Amino acid sequence: MKRTILLLIGFIMSCFCASAQVKINYGKESPLRKLQMAEVYINALYVDSVNENKLVEDAIRGMLEKLDPHSSYSDAEEMKAITEPLMGNFEGIGIQFNIIDDSLVVIQPVVNGPSEKAGLLPGDRIISVNDSVIAGVKMPKHKIMKCLRGKKGSKVTLKVKRRGVHDVLTFVVTRDRIPIKSLEAAYMIADGIGYVRLGNFGANTYKEFMDAMKDLQSKGMKDVIVDLQGNGGGFLQASVKIAGEFLNSNDIVVYTEGRTYKRKNYKASGNGKFRDGRVVVLIDEFSASAAEIFTGAIQDHDRGIVVGRRSFGKGLVQRPIELPDNSMIRLTIAHYYTPSGRCIQKPYKKGDMKDYEMDFENRLKHGELTCKDSIHFNDSLKYYTLKENRTVYGGGGIMPDYFVPLDTLKFSKYYRKLILKNIVLTQSLKYIDENRKELHSRYTSFEDFKKNYQTPDEVVENIIAEGKKDKIEPEDNKDLKKTKEQLKIQLKALVARDIWDMSEYFEITNKNNDIVNEALRILTEQ
Repeated sequence: MKRTILLLIGFIMSCFCASAQVKINYGKESPLRKLQMAEVYINALYVDSVNENKLVEDAIRGMLEKLDPHSSYSDAEEMKAITEPLMGNFEGIGIQFNIIDDSLVVIQPVVNGPSEKAGLLPGDRIISVNDSVIAGVKMPKHKIMKCLRGKKGSKVTLKVKRRGVHDVLTFVVTRDRIPIKSLEAAYMIADGIGYVRLGNFGANTYKEFMDAMKDLQSKGMKDVIVDLQGNGGGFLQASVKIAGEFLNSNDIVVYTEGRTYKRKNYKASGNGKFRDGRVVVLIDEFSASAAEIFTGAIQDHDRGIVVGRRSFGKGLVQRPIELPDNSMIRLTIAHYYTPSGRCIQKPYKKGDMKDYEMDFENRLKHGELTCKDSIHFNDSLKYYTLKENRTVYGGGGIMPDYFVPLDTLKFSKYYRKLILKNIVLTQSLKYIDENRKELHSRYTSFEDFKKNYQTPDEVVENIIAEGKKDKIEPEDNKDLKKTKEQLKIQLKALVARDIWDMSEYFEITNKNNDIVNEALRILTEQ
């Protein structure tokens, strides 16, 4: 038995070595030999039975946790969940949905998707999938998603309850490949100024971005705001390709370098299509990785200006190493550097994930998010942009050219609690579900909606009443009045999203976004 296990470990490690292109010493004094022996003896002699797969996985996770914050291990199921949003598609029935009163309500079928083709409509309640009842059984959302998804070409039978129809309807839907968009919004935010928001950098982001820019140019766009607030990154190549469209041929977008990893330059592949016109990039403390690569390239080449707050500071390059069971190690092998030589990665202590994860709270505590004067840089972190020789700083993340403080008083604790408890979304969905037909027929154009729609007071009062049931109440009348104003804006945006899409949602919420408004001020006043 011991020999079999040793051979198995040896085979796995040889696969690992081949993929990583490294040589491993199997001698008596080798640490690997020690690890093998420990696993063998635990499995063979431990007082209770052990799960050998979990034992090995825990050992791998333990080793990686002592390195840096981004080296990680993921099993096959975790890898699917991680990569799916970036791959640009998944296979399923193609609906946007939410759960209202323990029922799945269709918010919007994907245009030309399998559910739309089968005849599903916004507001439909799916009560069963094949033979599995999903309504009224408190099934977790991830399990419902698992029921709806499946291989392209496979069929699924849905039982549906539709408002105004007495009988339960039956639909047979043929699953297909469903696109996932990383472009969240694109619209003309002012005369001659386009606005594009990217949620991440995925497999299809470049095409989505180029299509959006072409459409905006046809509407008279001369300058553009690229919104990367909250963009956690994604595929390096997508970021490089999009940045390259704003730069000259062979301009460096980013380079990588590590202890055993030679410097590699990533350059603009040709003269970009958007080398003219002003560019403003928006970032905040949650903009990371590929978003920082794009931002750093635009700033270092003096191609545009950056507005917002210092970005997250994720500048470690992970190499994916696939293991035989489709699990994967993502091992940090290098750092990302902006064209001027700045390292994007913020400081960290090996093995101290708690301190790393508390970075946002620490920034808030030290005043960095709320007061520019609280931000201090060591002269050793000083760098210069490549054309105008402007001073920029390294040391982790991208520091904007124009700082916009976080307004901690804009949203009250009362408002935030209502949002976090999902009360606002739940009540808005109920209101939309009950009034969808009237809303769609009354507002045939978004311009009319923007100008004339007012959130009904009773919807706001319902939210306040639901909050009281959960012991969520305002501190005083001033707090209540301010929260009501914020709720009306948010609810109007959610209605717009239901009737149209995310662009219309952001077109309403951006009126209240300080970073967006600062970018507009800069472009309109300069």
